[in-house]
Amino acid sequence: MTPVGDGTYRPLADRLRPQSLDEYVGQPHLLGPGAPLRRALESGRPHSMILWGPPGTGKTTLARLVATGAKAQFVSLSAVLAGIKDIRAVVEQARSLRGTRDTVLFLDEVHRFNKSQQDTFLPYVEDGTLIFIGATTENPSFEVNNALLSRARVYVLKPLTMEDLGKLLDRALEDPERGLGRLQLELEAGARELLLAAADGDARRMLNLLETAADLAAAEGPRHRLDTDTMRAVIGSTYVRFDKGGENFYDQISALHKSVRGSDPDAALYWLCRMLAGGCDPLYIARRAVRMASEDIGNADPRALTLSLEACAVYERLGSPEGELAIAQAIIFMACAAKSNAVYTAFNAATKDASSLGSLEVPLHLRNAPTRLMKEIGYGKDYRYAHDEPDAYAAGERYFPDGMPERRYYMPAPRGLEIKIGEALASRRARDKAQGASGS
Repeated sequence: MTPVGDGTYRPLADRLRPQSLDEYVGQPHLLGPGAPLRRALESGRPHSMILWGPPGTGKTTLARLVATGAKAQFVSLSAVLAGIKDIRAVVEQARSLRGTRDTVLFLDEVHRFNKSQQDTFLPYVEDGTLIFIGATTENPSFEVNNALLSRARVYVLKPLTMEDLGKLLDRALEDPERGLGRLQLELEAGARELLLAAADGDARRMLNLLETAADLAAAEGPRHRLDTDTMRAVIGSTYVRFDKGGENFYDQISALHKSVRGSDPDAALYWLCRMLAGGCDPLYIARRAVRMASEDIGNADPRALTLSLEACAVYERLGSPEGELAIAQAIIFMACAAKSNAVYTAFNAATKDASSLGSLEVPLHLRNAPTRLMKEIGYGKDYRYAHDEPDAYAAGERYFPDGMPERRYYMPAPRGLEIKIGEALASRRARDKAQGASGS
């Protein structure tokens, strides 16, 4: 750990925080020549905004640069620690400066503030007392009030590329004042590759890992050498971005589901392993696989439902890693299986009718008649017992409520087992039609 000039310790990531737009790395879609955010920064006329992106992509730094460019007072609060009282104190301070200097309120993790807390500073954003900059790793559409969203422009920050991270790494190694230049630190090619991969687009994570590894580097005269084994030990287990219950979670389960639906077993297996590596509960994935089996495969291959249920049972009985392999087997099978959403579509259509048509009476001939009175008033009268009919099918019999038009909810797909199901239904409907013609 390297202290700063006054002897106090500041993390490497904080020391290397860009102090100007020229030092800022990444986000060319926002800060490239002519990009909207760059124009706002260079004009010195900032506006309220929400910076949405994964950790370590420069949200806090960007907020500071906005304030610096506007020569505004910068007040930073964390929604984890701050409350309404802190917001009111900032407002009073901003009021006292109004007319001489703008105030930028930077609220980190704004998604942690509830609706009433967000409403506290809304009027002051609206009347210009505060220039509000919120930072969040969560989708602001779900976590930020609509009223606040309408008054702040949303900018989406992307994970840093390997090239971006490489530039920051070189700066950290070469800068003798703010970085580690005085150590004359050399990284083996393998150590550098491991570090950039482990950063996973997060500059802060990369610099924190580098600082830890630098303390373990072997001294070779005035220089220090960081080998691959040391870097591997510092990094430890593989890191992938995955926030349980957050947007990354739902994006990845969506990618898994759509890969299965799209019949791509390799992509489906990748997303499964990506979620498992990030710490997702395997049983959650197994339960979602049951849904996929019914929604996207259905009767085109009913084995999918059985196999997904068995994967759940295997994981519950054996745990990891045996259970995870059973889930992978189910996912691959479903991705390769014939696809049909006929059951899903039919269920939704029937649900809509059941909700919208009211409490239609059960036709008398379909009612059970366990008592003499029920029989006397017509319950079960003229019901045709299917097993007594040719091929166990009562041609022309009607099962919908009286007065309700015939519906065709289930339309088998021309794939897998549903080919045969479709043929059987077509044959029965032809017999219904013939029965109706002969009875008329």
